[in-house]
Amino acid sequence: MTKKLMPQRILIIVENLPVPLDRRVWQEACALRDAGHDVTVICPQMRGYTTPFEVLDGITIYRHWISGEAKGVKGFLMEYTSALWGELCCAVKAWRTKGFDVIHLCNPPDLLFLVALPFKLLAGVRVIFDVHDLWPEMFEAKFGKRGLMYWAVRAAERGTLALADAVMATNQSVLAAVKQRGRKADDEVFVVRTAPNKLNTSLPEDAALKKGRKHLVGYIGVMGNADGVNYLIEAAKHIVQTRKREDVQFLLMGSGPEHADLVKQRDEMGLGAYVDMPGRVSNEFLFAGLKTMDLGVACDPINDYNDHCTMNKTLEYMAFGKAQVMFGTREGMFSAGDAARYVMENSAEKLGDAILEMLDNPATRERMGKIGHERLTTELCWEKSVQQILRTYERAMK
Repeated sequence: MTKKLMPQRILIIVENLPVPLDRRVWQEACALRDAGHDVTVICPQMRGYTTPFEVLDGITIYRHWISGEAKGVKGFLMEYTSALWGELCCAVKAWRTKGFDVIHLCNPPDLLFLVALPFKLLAGVRVIFDVHDLWPEMFEAKFGKRGLMYWAVRAAERGTLALADAVMATNQSVLAAVKQRGRKADDEVFVVRTAPNKLNTSLPEDAALKKGRKHLVGYIGVMGNADGVNYLIEAAKHIVQTRKREDVQFLLMGSGPEHADLVKQRDEMGLGAYVDMPGRVSNEFLFAGLKTMDLGVACDPINDYNDHCTMNKTLEYMAFGKAQVMFGTREGMFSAGDAARYVMENSAEKLGDAILEMLDNPATRERMGKIGHERLTTELCWEKSVQQILRTYERAMK
């Protein structure tokens, strides 16, 4: 049984997405609010969420300007410099307004300890490190090498782990890595799995999304260079032009730094009539798409970074009872279990063939969808993660 923690003033900092768009961070903030804590969130102004200050559902939100979502090393430096300055300014405002007892740092990047450091040294504020991604592995996956910047990233990770009084990890793979790198004891590190909570699965299907075709294949999520959406577009080309299938429509929902390039790739391949890419969509559109699709795809390629990642898209397909096809990443296979068809090499053609195999077997899709939904609502449910969040805070406040 989780011990009742006295109400705390909590400051959550997230750099790569705003709230409430970042579902994991928003669900954590709401869980802490529901447990009686005073919660403030600092996040960037981006993707339609540009109001500098607001109170939403009892949670105070400060949003700061950021240079933009980066692609190259120069872009990363500009993004992170502007983000750190904005976060520090907002943290000072939050401190002057009502103060805080805990700073909850959500990576990437692992530079946020620079914002927390003065508050911990001068005011004794406790620090929780919420590891969404292993930043060194993410950096290597983006740039394909281990140069000076990679080792600077490793140093930043070590600095954050050293500062943290307790650590949250999204899964067992991440937990093992941060325990080893940060030399953390078992009682300092907790697994807080990402799981969708209170999604509106009651919306009706929208047949118009199929554009008159029999099947709808869906993708939801970020479109960056580590997310493998290019594989899915190439798989669509294989399905339409090589396998000569005209009964499959694709709906790729989401935005990111590679979205424009991916749209260009689609158009150059002559797939505009078969692959819809609307960018960032409303929750109503997203849920209707999830309800309507026959099959979800998680096309994150197999590499050391993605092997450690629990993908939101995988869990959201499961929430809507949808079977999925994915590349066989380690944590992806753990999350989906028997609810997915796995492709064990980074091949667009094999991904396309697996998609067709699933589309042509409706009974298999239905069985996998039921397995996924059951798994998500029992073993991987958000309520279990909430208990782990509260345990993390209890440890940090010792």
